[in-house]
Amino acid sequence: MKKLALHWRIIIGMVLGVLFALLMINFEWGAQFIKDWIKPFGTIFINSLKLIAIPLILAALIKGITDLKDISSLSKMGTRTIVIYVMTTVIAVSIGLIVVNLVQPGDTLTEDTRTELINAYADDAAAKQQASKDQQNKGPLQPLIDLVPSNIFEAASSNRNMLQVIFFAVFFGISLILIPEIKGKPVKDFFDGVNDVILKMVDLIMLAAPYGVFALLAALIAESPSADLFAALAMYALSVVGGLLIMVIIYVFVVKTYTKKNPKFFLNGISPAQLLAFSTSSSAATLPVTMERVTEHLGVDEEVSSFVLPVGATINMDGTSLYQAVAALFIAQAFGIDLSFGTQLGIIATATLASIGSAAVPGAGMVMLVGVLGYAGIPEAGLALIFAVDRPLDMCRTVINVTGDATVSMVVAKSIGKLGEPNIKNWDDNYEAVK
Repeated sequence: MKKLALHWRIIIGMVLGVLFALLMINFEWGAQFIKDWIKPFGTIFINSLKLIAIPLILAALIKGITDLKDISSLSKMGTRTIVIYVMTTVIAVSIGLIVVNLVQPGDTLTEDTRTELINAYADDAAAKQQASKDQQNKGPLQPLIDLVPSNIFEAASSNRNMLQVIFFAVFFGISLILIPEIKGKPVKDFFDGVNDVILKMVDLIMLAAPYGVFALLAALIAESPSADLFAALAMYALSVVGGLLIMVIIYVFVVKTYTKKNPKFFLNGISPAQLLAFSTSSSAATLPVTMERVTEHLGVDEEVSSFVLPVGATINMDGTSLYQAVAALFIAQAFGIDLSFGTQLGIIATATLASIGSAAVPGAGMVMLVGVLGYAGIPEAGLALIFAVDRPLDMCRTVINVTGDATVSMVVAKSIGKLGEPNIKNWDDNYEAVK
């Protein structure tokens, strides 16, 4: 299995987990065996993802901000880049919420299956729902108060305080830029190193993903073997893909109306980067190809692409943000939790800010989802419901992340007069080199 790509290993683990559970539940002792000896490994896998959520945000976000070098980089081109990235992310999360509210994939579960799920995680669900009610009973400005931590170490002790950690990371990063470079360099180097270590931890955790998926799926089947659960999972996946396709349409519309470039011109120019993004599930790994395609084939000046695209690979995760919104509401629906309009608005803010700290590597979106679930009072155990199809969806949403980066680079270039004609006009390039 070591020679297979990670996504194939995860799919194999998923299939084997289902088949194993279907076999074991035919024995009287089978379900209990899975619960005692298989499910704990899935729990360990989820815990390992939760373990690095806070360090991932701190390191990635501080590194992303300090890579801007100085505050002047945020003027004109920098400000426009950040604002547009945030706008597209908010649009992506909103589309995700609209789609999942319309489709209601979690509501396709029967009452019996939902009851089984709620009973399985009764204590966790009750605690989360109570926390959500307590939040709603507070004053209208309480979310603003909660945004600023009184103790960063206390805030970092719980994934529920993700917004506070993000606030501290942004505040810290900006302050680090404002001090003399010679004094700030050791601190920046430290967080650059921490970021590299955390990314390696993500890589190592994802090596265990096939086994984690095996355990999670086997436990899911053993504890809730009804077919409607898988029908709901299919509807969830279609909801994510549908939302991502809407984002592509929006990107093409923006390029057409603002830059006056033909949609075919845009899609042909960026398609090799999209293919690489799909196969690697990593915006960072795709970045060199994205920069080459945007500069040479879409006519974006190198001054713009060299700034906008690296920043985008760090803070612009439209596909990931959309997926987090759909996943959060799907899990809530599956557990029978009714989220208020205010809570859903909070999900928009949380997913938007969390996407800024998402590492451009496979699996990071799942880690950031923990913070979104924590904010909305949704049982984190619900991750078990969606992880089976996370890898193929990760591949799809990375394509959207890269496409969004390219779109914003063209918009920014056009706004400052740096968008020209491409240097290469052959749309029949050999994609084998990219592969």
